[in-house]
Amino acid sequence: MSVFVLLMAFLSWGDGAADVEVNTVDFDNSVIPILTKAGCNTGACHGAAVGRGGFKLSLYGGDPDFDFRSIVLELEGRRVNLSRPEKSLLVLKPTESIEHGGGTRLEFEGSDADLLTKWIAQGTPRIQKERLKEFHVSPDLHVADRVGATLQLKATAHFTGGAVVDVTRWTVFTPEDAAAVAIDPETAAAELLRRGRHIVVARYLDRVVPIEIIVPLSDAVVDHADAPRQNFIDDEVLQLLSTLRIPVSPQADDLTFLRRVTLDLTGRLPTADAVGQFVNAAEPQQRAHLIDQLLSSAEFNEYWTLQMARLLRIRSHEKDRQGASSYHKWLKNQITNGTPYDEFTREILTATGDTHEVGPANFYRTVGGAREQAEFTSELFMGNRLRCANCHNHPLDRWTQDDYHGLAAIFAKLESGPINRIIKINNRGEVTHPRTGAAAIPRIPGEKFLDRGGDGREAFAAWLTNQDNPYFAKAIVNRLWKSMMGRGLVEPTDDLRATNPATHPALLNQLADDFVRHKYTLRHTLRTIALSAAYGRSPQSLPDNRTDNRFYSHALSRRLQPEVLADAISDIAGIADQYGDETPGTRAVALFDSNIESDALDILGRCARDESCEAADQAAGGLARRLHLFNGALINRRNSDPDSRLAKLIAVGRKPEEIVEEFYRLALSRNPNEKEQAFWSEQVAAATDAEQRQDILEDFVWSLLTCREFGTNH
Repeated sequence: MSVFVLLMAFLSWGDGAADVEVNTVDFDNSVIPILTKAGCNTGACHGAAVGRGGFKLSLYGGDPDFDFRSIVLELEGRRVNLSRPEKSLLVLKPTESIEHGGGTRLEFEGSDADLLTKWIAQGTPRIQKERLKEFHVSPDLHVADRVGATLQLKATAHFTGGAVVDVTRWTVFTPEDAAAVAIDPETAAAELLRRGRHIVVARYLDRVVPIEIIVPLSDAVVDHADAPRQNFIDDEVLQLLSTLRIPVSPQADDLTFLRRVTLDLTGRLPTADAVGQFVNAAEPQQRAHLIDQLLSSAEFNEYWTLQMARLLRIRSHEKDRQGASSYHKWLKNQITNGTPYDEFTREILTATGDTHEVGPANFYRTVGGAREQAEFTSELFMGNRLRCANCHNHPLDRWTQDDYHGLAAIFAKLESGPINRIIKINNRGEVTHPRTGAAAIPRIPGEKFLDRGGDGREAFAAWLTNQDNPYFAKAIVNRLWKSMMGRGLVEPTDDLRATNPATHPALLNQLADDFVRHKYTLRHTLRTIALSAAYGRSPQSLPDNRTDNRFYSHALSRRLQPEVLADAISDIAGIADQYGDETPGTRAVALFDSNIESDALDILGRCARDESCEAADQAAGGLARRLHLFNGALINRRNSDPDSRLAKLIAVGRKPEEIVEEFYRLALSRNPNEKEQAFWSEQVAAATDAEQRQDILEDFVWSLLTCREFGTNH
C-alpha cells in the first residue's frame, strides 16, 4: 500500500487519530464475517484445501492473516482496486457483476458489498480494533409447542473493549437436519418442520455454538412422577422424556435383565444354574447383588480386557506376537486389580522400553508416525477428532493447527511405530508445521506451548488426567454408557464437541464428575449404569415410544460382538472352536491378538484393530455373517457332531420336550412359551424314526442359534 494512499485515506477520515479508529473498517471483525456469511470461505468454495479458481481463503476465516495476504497482496494486489474500489474483484465477483463460478453471494447495492467497498476505499487497512471475547446465541435451548412454530434467533458478540454487538446478520446458522429446521438466512428466523430434538449450529468468526430446539413428540402431556428411579441417571433421562412427551416401557422381567447384564458385564450367557438361582431368589436387592457378583468375577476381567484391548487396538505386528501378548497381559492385570483409569492412562502415555517386557510401551507401536499418534491419542483419551485440525483449524471445534501439530511434536520425540520393538526418546525428532514450514512447537492442545527440549509426554499426561480436564472423564464414561445402553450420550464416541452435544448434557457431566469423585473406577460407573431403571427397562416398545432410538424410553437391542457370539455358539453347541495354535478350549474373548487365525471370527465380523473398532462395529459381519450363520459350517458342523450337547442329550435318553426346554434356558435364558413348546412338540411328533427326530432337533438348535433373540442383547 503506497504512502500516498495512506495519506489520502487518513485525510478523508477526519481531523485526528480518534476519527481514524472510529471510522476504519475492522478487517478481522467486519470483513471476515461478511465472507463467512456469504459462504466464500467454506470447504466447497475458496476455503477448500486447494482453494477455488486460483483464490484460497482460510476455512471459515480461521486465519485472518492468511486471508488478508490472499486478498490484498497476492497477484500483485489485483483483487482490490484502490483507485476504483467498486471495480475490485472482491466486490464484482460475489455480486456477480462479472462471471463468478459461485453465483451471486452478495447484493451489489447491499450493505455488505458497500462495507467491502468502503474498506478498499480506505486503503485495505489491516486493523483489529477489539478481539472477540464471548459469543452467545439466544435462545440456546427452546421447547416449542407445535410443528410449524417459528423462533427468532439472535447472536451477540462481546469484545475485549467492552462493546456488545448484535451480530445476528453476520452469523451463519446451520441446522443439523435441514428437513427438521429451516433457517431464513436474512432474518435468522427458524421454522420448526418436524417433531423431535434438533440442533442448529451458529458460527461467527472463529466461534461455533449449538442451539437445541425441541418439539415434543406428542401433544399429550406425559407424567413420569411415578416412573421407577434408582439414581441420578433416571432423574436426567426421565426429565428429557417428559419434555419430549415420550412414555417409558415397563421394567424388564428378571430373566431378561439377567441375560442382559451378564452379557454386558462378562460377555457370557448366564448358566442354567444361574438362571435357576435368580428365578428362585426372593431378596429385594437381588439385581444389585447379581451386578456386584458379576463385577467381581474372573469373567468380568476377561471380557473387559477385550473391551479395552479393542479401544487400544492391541494386535500383533509382522513377525512379532510377543509385544501384543505382553500388552494384553499388562492390560488384564490393570483390569483385574481395578487400577484407576487415570493411573492406567498415565502409565501408557509415559511408557518406554522393550515392548516384549514393558506392555504399555506397545501403545507407541499402534500407529506409524507422530501425527497419527496425536490423532489416535486425542480420539482415545479425549474423545476429540483432532485430525480435523491438520490442514486447517477445526471447522466445528476449538482446535487449531498449532494444537494438532503441537501434540504431534510431543510424540515426534519418540522412536516409535509398528516396526520398533524398543520405544525410546529421540530429542531430535520433530514435525513440520504446514503453515509456517518450520518445526512445530510441542503443545498441550488448547492450553500452552511447551519447551522444545525434553519429553513433553509427562506434561501432557498430567494435564489430560487432571480432575478438571473437560475431556478425559467424559470420553471414557460416554464409552461405558454406550457399552451398557447401546448408544453413546454423544455419537460418534470420538467426537465430543460443543457442536455435537450429548443427548443428555447434564447426565454426561454428572457421570464424569461421579467417575472422578470415585477415583476413576471403571467398575463403579458400570455399576451405577447397571443399577439405573433406564438400564433395566424392557426392550418391548410402546406405540408412543417405538421410534425412540436415543432417549432410553425402552431398552435398545444390540448385536453381540463377534467374539461374544462365537463363544455363545460354542457354549450352546457344546463344541469349542479352535483359534490358530492357541490351547484347545481357549475362548474368543480371551484372545490377545486380533490377527489370530479364525475363519469363524472373520465371518462374524471381528475388528482387525488396524483402525478404530468403534466405527467397525456398526457394519460388522453384514450379509456374509448372516449367510454363514444360515448355511455355513460354524453351526452346522457342530450340530451334527457326535460330541455335541444335543447328541449327548439324545444319547442319555432325554425327552425332546426336555431338550427343547434346556436349550431355551441356555440360549435365551428363558423357558419356551406355550406357542413355541407346542410348535416343536408337533414337529418332533411328526417324526417317523429316531434319525428323523434327530434331524428335527438339529433344525431346532440351528433355529435358536440363528434367531435375532439369540444374536442380540435386548
